[in-house]
Amino acid sequence: MTPISVYDPLRSEMIRDPYPTYARMLEETPIHWHAGMEAWVVVRHADCVRVLREHETFARDPRRNGEKIPEFRQNVQMMDPPEQTPLRRLLVSAMRSQDRKKLFDDAVAFLRDTLTARRPGEPFDWMSDVAAPFALHLSASLLGVPEPDASDYAEISHGIALRMDSGLAPENIPEGDAARKRLNDLGESWFPRPEGDDGLVAQLIRRADDEFLGGHYMRNSAAMMFNASYGTIFAMVGNAALLLAAMPEILAELSEPEILPTGVDELVRYDGPAQGTSRVAVRETTIQGTRIAAGDSVVTLLAAANRDPRVFDDPHDIKLDRRPNPHLGFGSGPHACFGSEFGKLSISAMINALSDDAVRLRLAAEPTRRVTATVRSLGVLPVCLER
Repeated sequence: MTPISVYDPLRSEMIRDPYPTYARMLEETPIHWHAGMEAWVVVRHADCVRVLREHETFARDPRRNGEKIPEFRQNVQMMDPPEQTPLRRLLVSAMRSQDRKKLFDDAVAFLRDTLTARRPGEPFDWMSDVAAPFALHLSASLLGVPEPDASDYAEISHGIALRMDSGLAPENIPEGDAARKRLNDLGESWFPRPEGDDGLVAQLIRRADDEFLGGHYMRNSAAMMFNASYGTIFAMVGNAALLLAAMPEILAELSEPEILPTGVDELVRYDGPAQGTSRVAVRETTIQGTRIAAGDSVVTLLAAANRDPRVFDDPHDIKLDRRPNPHLGFGSGPHACFGSEFGKLSISAMINALSDDAVRLRLAAEPTRRVTATVRSLGVLPVCLER
């Protein structure tokens, strides 16, 4: 197998803007072997959807390929159907039972208070001063758990994000595993919840049978949900804020109620946090006529698929009224993000807070992106508010 060198996700040019490279790959190397990751890289929308949905052939659970996974890494997102189905159904049901209007109103109020504290024209870092506390607050509100210490949790979240890139940077594994154990310890502290508590974690406890409640899967899954919520919201409101600062005319369009739902989906498609995810083939198959052997890893580049011209007209343009919009910003299949509506809620709340207060974001200096491949996120976003 001949490696193709065009895809180097930790290269500075890719961290800054991966989309020109993705465009080349969509046309020139839609599937190729990546020697560094020892995996097949797949970029076209149809191929990514197939890999994500065909769990019988492409496993998320490494144990199906004979790998041993320590207990601290076992949660609902690692499991495959049919083993995963009862727990995922329980988590989805608890998520859907949440009062979305209450969460939305609280999120808008939190952002308004945060922005009101800023003087017009005064530079500040959107990521540390807005995105991080907002992600922490909304995630704790959603799960009905106490807010962790902000600086402590930022370390945990960043360590887990680094662990996602261990195929490219194996040296990240110790720090990432240590962060996961700290996260699980945090989740352990949430069980049991007091009587009368109506938060998501409390509902999980009341609805779960002994198989899940008595084991580690429920606690690890609750901790994983919190981190997925925090990391997604942090990255999404950062990426969206950068777009609004660079193209302020978008905010005026998004303030229209009929445009907001499709507009939020379009922002996720255009520059969402999720860049890729991996599976392992448990039996021989083919993709685009290429033989995939049993045991081979397959990396699906979701962000590339979201710019596939076979699916999206003018894929490099923002079309706030785009319909249909089958983007893969939240994945697809049995491991699709079951909190996607709350991720979109966070962007809607940000747009409402900015629109209601007639606030415009202006870049105060060049932003800095985190050097991570799996999650596309800003590290520093210097902005000013204009009223």
